[in-house]
Amino acid sequence: MKSSFSRAALAAACALAFSPASAQTSPAQGEAMTSPDLPRIYTPREQAEIRDAWLGKRLDTVVPALMRKHDIDMWVMVAREYLEDPVVSTMLNATSLRARRRTILVFFDPGEGQDLERLTVSRYDLKNFFKSSWIPEEEPDQWARLAEIIAERDPDRIALNTSSLTAFADGMTYSQYNDLVDALPRKYRNRIVPGYPLAIGWLETRIPEEVELYEHVVRTAHAIIGEGFSADVIEPGVTTVDDVVWWFRQRIAELGLVAWFHPSVAIYREGVDGDLRGDTVIEKGDLLWTDFGIVYLGLNTDTQHLGYVLRDDETQAPEGLQAGLRAANAVQDALTDAYRAGDSGNEVLARARATAVEQGLEPSIYSHPIGYHGHGAGTSIGFWDNQGPSPRGEYPVHPNTAWSIELKATVAVPEWGGQRVDFKTEEDAFFDGETVRYLDGRQTQFHLIDAD
Repeated sequence: MKSSFSRAALAAACALAFSPASAQTSPAQGEAMTSPDLPRIYTPREQAEIRDAWLGKRLDTVVPALMRKHDIDMWVMVAREYLEDPVVSTMLNATSLRARRRTILVFFDPGEGQDLERLTVSRYDLKNFFKSSWIPEEEPDQWARLAEIIAERDPDRIALNTSSLTAFADGMTYSQYNDLVDALPRKYRNRIVPGYPLAIGWLETRIPEEVELYEHVVRTAHAIIGEGFSADVIEPGVTTVDDVVWWFRQRIAELGLVAWFHPSVAIYREGVDGDLRGDTVIEKGDLLWTDFGIVYLGLNTDTQHLGYVLRDDETQAPEGLQAGLRAANAVQDALTDAYRAGDSGNEVLARARATAVEQGLEPSIYSHPIGYHGHGAGTSIGFWDNQGPSPRGEYPVHPNTAWSIELKATVAVPEWGGQRVDFKTEEDAFFDGETVRYLDGRQTQFHLIDAD
């Protein structure tokens, strides 16, 4: 079953999205603008057209490739209203916001180069993406109808989304699994296999059209951070940390976007161990940090940037602070240079840490995939509380995946009496199988807040 969205329609949707979006071109690879103009935010109707065009191409290309790579004949997913499988929720068209009652999706590969069948064991079609294959008036039992569909096609391997390792491949609840299995003839019960590689592969894979617009999404996040970390929002001696946090939340809401987590803002201050948060008033000479993420066009961002509040006689941050940011950039380079398609996240982590330590850096790496979810499907590359190998880092790194390059470098700042400061950074990037490219550059200089 092919989607009804043509290549021309998909190209038109992407052209629509980019036409007036940015008054500025993307920065050179490696450096992000500290105060980019805010791109135009697309209307809900425009977003729906873009996302449905993406979905059509993804269903036509990503799913068949995954099923054939992993030798799966049929993939069955079950979702209930307000309890969607993480995969199903990304396969619903833009006007089908939730599963209805119980939504069952079926992919079947008839083989011999034929197109996959895409069915929904539901009363209604899901637009032109999944054809309805159940008439309740003829067969009231939805599970019985699913069993008929399976028996008619006689698949050798039936994938179900069950996994103890990750929620992304564990969308089938215990009761739904039991009801499905009970409805099947015994011979088909023995053909059930885990849907893990299909679920993770679907969620982590980005098609070119998504990557193209991901730059726009990340630019939007960068623009909001640049606005928040400016004298337009921050008045030293008056503005508190929480004032900035809630400004971010308000700004995201005003733009019609969604925060996928509550923003974090903190201060690093000379003579103070650790960070300061909450009702602490921002003062001149403070180093600011934020962790910030939005959801836009169904894609997530995750960014950590640093700002500095200039003292009266300063035009730049002290050299020791600038050196700390350069150290964090060096750890980023060690990590992005360590990516190898097919290697595990654990192997990438070990290689990156070895390079950084050899350079005299003090790194901590805890990067993760990003895409449909902020902490996305795929392998993990370290954790803030575990810099060694882990079960969640055993999965391989794949091409055409997006990443949140998240890490820190700890540096002693001479101007602050040798005080050790964590320079935390996080930028969104894309791995094409050969190189890692930042989607809208990376921070190489501080957001400067000049109160004068």
